[in-house]
Amino acid sequence: MITLDYQSKDPIYLQIKNRIAELVMLGVYPPGTQLPSVRSLAGELGINPNTIQKAYQELEAAGITCSVSGKGSFVAEGNSARALMLVKCQQAVRTAVQQARLAGADLPTILAWVQEECNEEGLQP
Repeated sequence: MITLDYQSKDPIYLQIKNRIAELVMLGVYPPGTQLPSVRSLAGELGINPNTIQKAYQELEAAGITCSVSGKGSFVAEGNSARALMLVKCQQAVRTAVQQARLAGADLPTILAWVQEECNEEGLQP
């Protein structure tokens, strides 16, 4: 379920954090689910356990998971993962608009593109 892109500019721990947050948001890891142990996930991915630990610490700091001493990390109750994904989406839109402006697109053109994408996704006002 977790794959790493060694060509990505994103650090490995961030890729792991983002993928787990995505899996939580999609319901693959529902609230209360125990995440793989640091050592088992590190072994599965062939990376240093400290990398997994950093990802898990950031997930906990974001409120997506909680750790229970001696038992491991569990998906927290609530909508923190969804909120995190929405923030990432907002950042992606911001980046796309900035790139469109640098390419010379004006507001009506950008809005038309967004409307077209929304229509293709079946989103209605």
